[in-house]
Amino acid sequence: MSIPAADGPPTVAAVVREQLLAGSSLEMTGDDAGALVAARHLLTDGTRVNITFLAREDLAIRIEAARTVVALGLTPVPHIAARRMRSEEDLQEHLSAFRSVGAANNLLLVGGDPASPLGPFASVAELLRATSLADLGVQAVSLAGYPEGHPKIDPSYLVSELATKLDLLRQQGISADIVTQFSFDADAILGWIERTRKAGVQVPIRIGVPGPAGVNQLLRFARRFGVASSAAVVRSYGLSLTGLLGTTGPDRLVAAISERYSRARHGEIALHFYTFGGIAATARWIMDARDVRALDMSGETEERQ
Repeated sequence: MSIPAADGPPTVAAVVREQLLAGSSLEMTGDDAGALVAARHLLTDGTRVNITFLAREDLAIRIEAARTVVALGLTPVPHIAARRMRSEEDLQEHLSAFRSVGAANNLLLVGGDPASPLGPFASVAELLRATSLADLGVQAVSLAGYPEGHPKIDPSYLVSELATKLDLLRQQGISADIVTQFSFDADAILGWIERTRKAGVQVPIRIGVPGPAGVNQLLRFARRFGVASSAAVVRSYGLSLTGLLGTTGPDRLVAAISERYSRARHGEIALHFYTFGGIAATARWIMDARDVRALDMSGETEERQ
């Protein structure tokens, strides 16, 4: 990789940051197709775009979003929520529809929100045991990770269940990675990755970070998903009480991850952006952040192993 020079050689953190951003992905809803078209010029070819599975959006909306992602030369990653599948036929209908627009190669599988399953699958593991995704054209699957835990699931169960799902995917010959819930805390993120690696999970991990958005909007999402208290967000982002009406980006969080990253401890990682403030704002932030000349260049060149 060629890094343009600034006032001195790029720091290790600057190189890591460039690598994390080069392979970054982002999230959209079915309603975001128009916004994605408008922001396409800000995105690199092949960028992975995850298409969420919201209860208020039907399959037709998600298929149209996937069609748009493909047409724009980007890589669609539709979400499939196991507990929302009403039957095996329902699952096959979803995959067939995504396959018809060239969007079934890569999926993200998540359990889903319903307290009771709408069909036969209470979990992703049950779906994988019952269905050969490889026979339905799936080549790669992303699984969910939770650096700050899940409000309804015991942490030890999350780790063991993750290993089970990865083993089921290996048996089907499907490659895997992990996409984490968004977090505001670099210590929580990197600590969770280290523990996950020590548990034997070595697949690539995409770290979920919030894109630039209004501060109060970020606080609402943090409370809604149970990932952090308002005080923790303010502390992690270095915000002041007078700045709560403004907009903030993940600069401080991404810098902290870049500075503390160790290949030996954390393995292969990239960034995944949740576009709470809009796709264009996130895409522009990524584009601007990838200009390494704007980074802090202290002249440090030691390679961390």
